[in-house]
Parts: sequence; C-alpha cells; structure tokens
Amino acid sequence: MTLIAPDPTTHRHPAWADTPRDAGGWIARAREVAAVLADDALARDRAGAPPAAEVALLKESGLVTLLGPAAHGGGGQTWETAYRVIREIARGDGSIGQLLGYHYLWAWAVRLVGTDAQIAAVEQLYTEGRLLFGGAVNPRDADLVVTEDGDELVFSGRKSFSTGGVVSDLTVLEGVLQGTDTHIFAIVPTDQEGIVFARDWDNLGQRLTESGSVEIRDVRVDWSGAAGFVDRVFQPLVYNTLNVPAIQLVFANFYLGIAQGALDQAAGYTREHSRAWPYGGDDKERAVDEWYVLEGYGQIQSKLWADEALVDAAGAEISAALHAPREELTPERRGRIAARIAAAKLRIAEDGLEAATKVFELTGARATANAVGLDIHWRNLRTHTLHDPIPYKKREVGQYALLGKDPEPTWYT
Repeated sequence: MTLIAPDPTTHRHPAWADTPRDAGGWIARAREVAAVLADDALARDRAGAPPAAEVALLKESGLVTLLGPAAHGGGGQTWETAYRVIREIARGDGSIGQLLGYHYLWAWAVRLVGTDAQIAAVEQLYTEGRLLFGGAVNPRDADLVVTEDGDELVFSGRKSFSTGGVVSDLTVLEGVLQGTDTHIFAIVPTDQEGIVFARDWDNLGQRLTESGSVEIRDVRVDWSGAAGFVDRVFQPLVYNTLNVPAIQLVFANFYLGIAQGALDQAAGYTREHSRAWPYGGDDKERAVDEWYVLEGYGQIQSKLWADEALVDAAGAEISAALHAPREELTPERRGRIAARIAAAKLRIAEDGLEAATKVFELTGARATANAVGLDIHWRNLRTHTLHDPIPYKKREVGQYALLGKDPEPTWYT
C-alpha cells in the first residue's frame, strides 16, 4: 500500500471511524499507521517533500489527539501510552515518529507551564481541530527577543531548528524578554505572515521532519497568552522542568523504534534474499542457518529487548509524574526520573547505532544496494543521536550512581 493523502472532503479515514477506547487500541492503531508508512518510507525519504500526507494520516487516525481530553474528542491517554505510540510509528518511519513525538511534547507544553485557563483553552482548540504542533524553541539559539508593546508581546528573531514547523498548525514560540533573563513561551497559529520558514532542512537523516530554520518577524501575542504568567509574573514549579526529561524520552522511544525497524527489515531480507557462505568449512544451505548470522541477530534482539525494558520503566515513572498534580513533584523525584531517562537514552543510542550497522554484516553485500535502502535506519539514528552529546548523559548517570547527585535542570537535562 502506498501512502496517499486522504480525501480532503472527509475528516477520518473510513477504516478509522471509531476512536480507540484504551491503551491497547491506540497502540494497535499506531501499528496500522506504521504499516502504511513503512510501505514507501524509503521513496518518501529520497523525495524529501514536506510530509503533508503523512501528517494528514496522523490526523485521520486520531493519533494527534492521543493526549487530548476525551471530553473534546481526544484519546485521554497517558504519556506511558504516548511513548509506545511514538515507538511504533518510528518503527515504520523514523521521521514521522519524531514529528509525532515532538507534537505530543509541544501539545503538553501548556500543561507544563501554563495556567489552568490556558490549559483548558489550548487543549480544547488542538483536540477538537486535530491540530499539529511545531516548535521554534531551540535553546542554543538565544536570538529570539520578546519586547513589550502595551498589552502585547512581540516576538522577533530566528531559530536554526524548527521541527515540524512547515506542516504544523500551531507553533510554540520561546524567547527572552528584552532587558531581562525571563523566558516566555506562547502558542500561536503557524499560518501567518510573521512566521517564515527557510525550508532549508537537507540533512543526512530524519529528512522528513522539516527541522529547518525559521524567522519570526514581529509576531504579536497578548500578554494573557504568555504561558504561566499571572499579572505578568511567571509562577514557577518544579513540574515546569519536566519538559526536558519528557522530550529526552521521546528521543529514546523513536530511537528504539528506528532500531526495531532496522531489525525488522534486515531479518526479512536475510530470510528472503541472503545466501549462505560456501567457503567456511561448515557450509549451510541457507543463510538463516549460519551460526554467525543467528548469533548476530540474537545479540541485536537481546540488546533491544533490554533497552525496551529500560525505556518502558522510565516511561512509566515519568508518566506517573506528568499526570499527577503539578504541585506534588519534588526536586528529588524529578532528579531520579531524569537520571533514569538519561540512562535509557544513552543505552538505546549506542545499541541502536550498533544494530543499524551490524545488520549489514548479517544481510550481505547485496543488501547495500540503494534499492534495498537499509541505510535509512542508520542515517536517521546517526542524525538525531547528535542532538546533544551522549557523553554528558553518561556523566549525569555516573554522578547519580557514584555521588548521589541529581541531574541539574537545564535546557538539555
């Protein structure tokens, strides 16, 4: 089956007339979507077109509303389920798994820092409209400035990364109030003259994430839209700092999905096309009977199963915190969660890259043909695992284990 944009006159794919009722149903829905994506993932990766049809598929399936309130037609699910869904989608297409994961984080941003009124308004808006979020929030670019103009805030500047922006409906902006060190988040419609995408994302992997740069030209937001501000003063909570552990575990889950996808494709190729080596002295008729092939797949699968267990345990822990009353989160609990997530991310980053390389040894020389496209998994993992240095994750876990020191909340921990 080839991915085709849904009929614009309908809001739902005919096969998805109903909303899944529980976590298992949503994960099954994600597998159905992933199967559609996997069918032509390589061709779409090479074409490099904006993933409009892919986003339409996420909307038609209802996956964009997974975390949205059931009262507004959303799934009303937990982050524990969201992480599993991200992984399943990435198993079919790593780029779209990333897009969906970032969407979930930015859709939750209003809960992380917003007021009760802001939460209610934003969640109703995006859930009822099945809207997709993008974000212009790259923290290493400190060049988005916010100025005051009466009762309005004016965002201006540039961000070198804006994942999903080109195909998004809503954009999360983040900038620093001029003359202060106060960061302000706001959610605005993407389709406006003041948001200009350079469409310059042309990277080795994750090619369909539309992660290129964006210019923000005098985008105006009412002060009431400044997330978490009451009478122009921000109301801080430890809970606000869960944004980074939450997104880091998004990374770990789509890394795991990509690695699982590499294993799936390689195993299929070995079963159907690989030939046994006839000069080893222990000749086999089929590649699937070669001892080193069996050993190799056993090693990859064992590591990915172990990674999955660690990722799922971290997901259960942060999900419980994300869905608990915001005032309850302590710095100690936040630190433990961040350390566990750092460990999960570093493990799947290293094991995933190993798997995406090892599969070539297990499939054989003919599997390097461009028509096979086994390289897409390594390219995707290699690209995004450079997001922030893995050695720092090792240090965070080491400090936690050896010194009992919690990871300090920063833009990357």
